[in-house]
Amino acid sequence: MADTLSKRLQPLRERIDHIDRQILDLLNERARTAQQVGDVKKDFNVDEDILKPEREAMILRRLQSLNQGPFTDQAIASVWNEIISTCRGLEEVPVVACLGPVGSFSEQAVFEQFGHFIEPLYCDSFDEVFQVVEAGRAQVGVVPVENSTEGAVNRTLDLLLNSSLKVLGERSVRIHHDLLTQSGTMDGVQRILGHPQALAQCRDWLTRHYPGMPLDPASSNADAARQAAANGQLAAIAGQAAADAWALSAVASGIQDDPQNRTRFLVVGDMQTLPSGSDKTSLILAVPNRAGAVHDMIAPLAKHDVSMSRLESRPARTGQWEYYFYVDLLGHISDPAVAGALDELKQQVAFFKVLGSYPRQ
Repeated sequence: MADTLSKRLQPLRERIDHIDRQILDLLNERARTAQQVGDVKKDFNVDEDILKPEREAMILRRLQSLNQGPFTDQAIASVWNEIISTCRGLEEVPVVACLGPVGSFSEQAVFEQFGHFIEPLYCDSFDEVFQVVEAGRAQVGVVPVENSTEGAVNRTLDLLLNSSLKVLGERSVRIHHDLLTQSGTMDGVQRILGHPQALAQCRDWLTRHYPGMPLDPASSNADAARQAAANGQLAAIAGQAAADAWALSAVASGIQDDPQNRTRFLVVGDMQTLPSGSDKTSLILAVPNRAGAVHDMIAPLAKHDVSMSRLESRPARTGQWEYYFYVDLLGHISDPAVAGALDELKQQVAFFKVLGSYPRQ
């Protein structure tokens, strides 16, 4: 039987080897062509950003539309993100800032968005992510903006309000929390560390299993894992990447209260993105303190048939019960309907800021 199995498998394995050689040749051909694109830009003294969010989004969507399986669309995106990343890196390796240290969910969002052929710049806070991008030490930064369980990440909203950086992209990441320690048990553990958002996302589970255990905030889940790796009296809430990075073992896996827990991350940088064919536009608005002001703010969107996918309010901190509204619209700012709605909207509001138009995930 073993001999018969081997005879049936051998030609299939030989065919796989032959296909792999073809794929390798095509990958190298693609890489050489990408290098030629860079050479042409140099010949014409074109100084373009190495990152082209709209072009990359269009490549992925086109391939997914052509895909007939059994590769899934998600698999297409995963594989081609790495191909694009590697070809891009032959011309220039972009620096991408995110909350660190190694093993954070922000790092995961970076790799899912840009592939692994990048140089991560790990920061101690969201503020520092914005600062290093504004200073030109990184081309772009990646920050969380909202979670499906806990809602908006308020510090990110405040930074978007005051920064000159634009939103260039978005990435929704599945958040899977584990309880991690050096030993894989809670023996001797006296405190549990985690980012405040992570502690909140696991609140019910922690209350049921460790009701008397002190919960301490950390600057990130990866930082919690780093501290737990150095101190056997600490446990950390973090993901598998952090467990691998800091050689920790899981006491329990999947401890988030919502099994569908996701966090949406934004890419910020100092560049404009062109239309990709399926885009979002993000705004910050404030309205006069009068009756009907919010209705008047929304009216131009309905008039021009522009869909609003998100509306979030944040106190303006003036002491006058005034609010900023964070709004996501479907469409690019250059789309006639969006442009017309925004022209009218400017006349209705007390504050108006376009954060950016970018490919919709």
